[in-house]
Amino acid sequence: MAINRRQVMKRAITVSALAAFPNISSAMMTPYRKPQRVVIIGGGFAGATAAKYLRMWSPDLEVILIEKKSAFVSCPQSNLVLSGHRTLQQLTFDYHTLTSHYGVRMIQATVNAVDVDKKNVRLSDGSVVDYDRLIVAPGVDFIYDQLSMLTPEIVETKIPHAWKAGPQTQLLHEQLKAMPKGGKVVMTIPQAPFRCPPGPYERACQIALFLNQHNPTAKLIILDANGDIISKKALFKGVWDDLYADIIEYQPSNAVENIDVDSLNVESVFDSVQADVLNVIPPQRAGKVAELAGVINVDKRWCEVDFRTYESTAVKDVHVIGDAVASSLPKSGHIANVQAKVCAAAVIALLNEQDIEPEPVFGNTCYSFTDGEKAGHVAAVFRYDPKTEKMAVMPGGGITPTPTLLEGEFADAWAHNIWSDILR
Repeated sequence: MAINRRQVMKRAITVSALAAFPNISSAMMTPYRKPQRVVIIGGGFAGATAAKYLRMWSPDLEVILIEKKSAFVSCPQSNLVLSGHRTLQQLTFDYHTLTSHYGVRMIQATVNAVDVDKKNVRLSDGSVVDYDRLIVAPGVDFIYDQLSMLTPEIVETKIPHAWKAGPQTQLLHEQLKAMPKGGKVVMTIPQAPFRCPPGPYERACQIALFLNQHNPTAKLIILDANGDIISKKALFKGVWDDLYADIIEYQPSNAVENIDVDSLNVESVFDSVQADVLNVIPPQRAGKVAELAGVINVDKRWCEVDFRTYESTAVKDVHVIGDAVASSLPKSGHIANVQAKVCAAAVIALLNEQDIEPEPVFGNTCYSFTDGEKAGHVAAVFRYDPKTEKMAVMPGGGITPTPTLLEGEFADAWAHNIWSDILR
């Protein structure tokens, strides 16, 4: 019987998850005890994965997932909304299977406070949820210290970052459609680290693709605070030169310094440019919940963890997963997904007073679309190094030098499989 690529990739995800956590079967077979409770804050790639795998690997465990949004919206592939090759509806999924099939208790609410001494979480409706272990998966928030003119109202209605898939993604797409012929799009990229390192450069491809098809005399000016393209440089540089040379103007080491929100005039380190559409991607930090839990302890932005358990080095019994973690690992959806599995296995072991996996190992794959169908990838393998207490790069992996249609098919298969792995 023939097996298609999606089946192969889905089986690979399942097999690698089981291989990475060999102690999980014994952790499930424990004598009866009063159910313990794990509370997870944040229902993105990291938090939703942790909720599913905790219940799947330890069915007697009570798992509560607190998420303020009613649906999961995928950031991977959201840049394609800008070019018209995806819709937000195609990237939006419900949490029904987590509750109906896996028994995760969902609470749609905002967290107002975390009391790590009393081990409880206070919600926006005033209710309090106790926990035995807390997993914080807050994603990122944005730093506007140097750009205080970008108020929440301005960001939501006029100068979107669109770095969290949702209404701002659609707003930016509509702005591109309404832009005058021959106009200018200005996109700013913050100094790394930030969520999805290749994301801004994939976005540049998608904006340039839209302009090439609908407004070919328009320009995209990229003001990058970094000294060069920080991820998949050969891939993006080659595509820009081959397909979008007349549209994209890339300016490295040229951070934005000031913005006139009325005229959309942007002052950067070296120049001043007038925009018709302005997309400012701000510097980032761990989400607000990490601050409430007191786990931000690196550069006042990120959270240091023990990579064997993802327990915070600042607060006992609180684990941090996903983009908020201080690490040399890329802040990607795939990394968030596998960190959640390592954390889930460790939490089960710790609650059952069993040994944790001493040297977790996992891979990361990240695809970027360069037009509506072609893509390229970067992949790497990481293993915990007891000497440095960090995740170290291992042999394996690689990068696509040029985009292909086949890689585009793989990118779609990866996306559908990881969405299923998280939510189905």
